Amino acid sequence: MALQATIHKAELQVSDMDRHYYATHALTLARHPSETEQRLMVRLLAFGLYAHDKLEFGKGLSSDDEPDLWRKDYGGEIEQWIELGQPDEARIRKACGRAQQVMVINYGGRAADIWWDKNAGALARHRNLTVLDVPAESVAALGNMIERSLRLQCLIQDGHIHLLGDNAEVAVALRTRMAPA
Repeated sequence: MALQATIHKAELQVSDMDRHYYATHALTLARHPSETEQRLMVRLLAFGLYAHDKLEFGKGLSSDDEPDLWRKDYGGEIEQWIELGQPDEARIRKACGRAQQVMVINYGGRAADIWWDKNAGALARHRNLTVLDVPAESVAALGNMIERSLRLQCLIQDGHIHLLGDNAEVAVALRTRMAPA
């Protein structure tokens, strides 16, 4: 018998003072049986970071052709392609050819450093790629916030991110590994 996805509902109120974006999003997240709670919360963090009316979750772990999150224009062209973790360099290359902007939200502590050391040279040639690291302690704290029904506020100001829930608050200091000039 196949394992079913676990459904999580989230009301995410985004106040991004850096981009002047303010909205509340009612989100349904399906957690694949092999997806950790920490990864699900990093997906939610990424949504808050790049929130937009047209931003949506991809099929995630069950699809090779879609990112974790993406935003398309009204003509179907991909404006943003957002990957989590340590994707294969060939996958990033393909994404950079298909999308205007590609973001990798890298997490995983030591594994993130090893992935970067292995791929930094090949990734440097992509002019539309941003690679950000989420510190391991932030990922662990985000994982502790998980519930089946979440009400969260995502506050972003001067590059500082705070995710506030009913019972916890997590400050996330992203590290930029690379960004377009």
